[in-house]
Amino acid sequence: MGHTIYDIARAANVSKSTVSRVLNNQTNISPESRERVLKAIEQLNYQPSKLARALSSGFDALMVLSRPAKTTENNPFFSEIIHTISIMSEEEDFDLILQTSKDSRDDLQKCVTKIKEKMIKGIIMLSSPADESFFQQIDQFNIPIVVIGKVDGNFRNVFSVDTNNYQDSFDLTQYLIDRGHRDIACLHSPLDYHVSIDRLEGFIGCMRANGLEVNNERIIDSGYTVDAAHLAAKMLIAGTMPTAVVATDDLKVMSIYKIAAEKGISIPEDLSVVGYSNPNIYPFLSPSLTCKEIPVKKLGDIAAKVLFSRIKEGSNPERQTIIPTKSIIQKSVATI
Repeated sequence: MGHTIYDIARAANVSKSTVSRVLNNQTNISPESRERVLKAIEQLNYQPSKLARALSSGFDALMVLSRPAKTTENNPFFSEIIHTISIMSEEEDFDLILQTSKDSRDDLQKCVTKIKEKMIKGIIMLSSPADESFFQQIDQFNIPIVVIGKVDGNFRNVFSVDTNNYQDSFDLTQYLIDRGHRDIACLHSPLDYHVSIDRLEGFIGCMRANGLEVNNERIIDSGYTVDAAHLAAKMLIAGTMPTAVVATDDLKVMSIYKIAAEKGISIPEDLSVVGYSNPNIYPFLSPSLTCKEIPVKKLGDIAAKVLFSRIKEGSNPERQTIIPTKSIIQKSVATI
């Protein structure tokens, strides 16, 4: 069994509270007492546990706040970005707590509990809810929060790392229009998060900027699950099929490719497809996808760096950091 703080106190002939002050780098202690404590620590090879340190200064831990599990099923973005954040946390000797919740009220309650119990020193949110009341309520606790997504409100402790989702969706739609497409559909996610809203608005904004009709029947809420996305893809090809479709995430892209294979629809001859993807997905699609590549690793890296700079250095980073995306032009679009 290892030595305890009481063993150090006896060996150094000081009180337990003096040992505690030395371990926590407090200044209200004489140089002689500090020297005796440090010598006793060395002689006994004392290794303070994380739990013992946490009783006074809190755990060295981050909380990664994900969406409810029903909205992340089979979405590779979340697993990849968690992996990226965990690597930097290990390098900084921080533990990682992954938190999922049923809804925003559950999010808030769990966050407040962990903050008050000094279990975490910062939070990374993997998406930004359209309803920002969560940020308003958690901001008062003076703990840094980095959101991978857009934040509209003005908060003291909330920082945003994002891509330009509106412009990316606008650009994808414009690419189709420039190749002669006019009857264009959009498969999007539910409008609970800023990313979903911005990508849909980018599509609509581009159609209107080009003087094209926005047909509400061509705008399909494709849900969060494989089944919902597959049903949306079926709706897409029912009746008169559009010539092209914008898919706003990996799940929507894969559902279109799947339904095309099932129904004998040729991409791009019968249906052109553009969307969003990451390097772990689009190389396996045939024909290869024209898309905006989401820099998942960079989003995770920058979010973690912003958070650690705030926690460890007390820095004041930019409130919003925009990470550029990359256009990948491949073989999923025909010119008409």
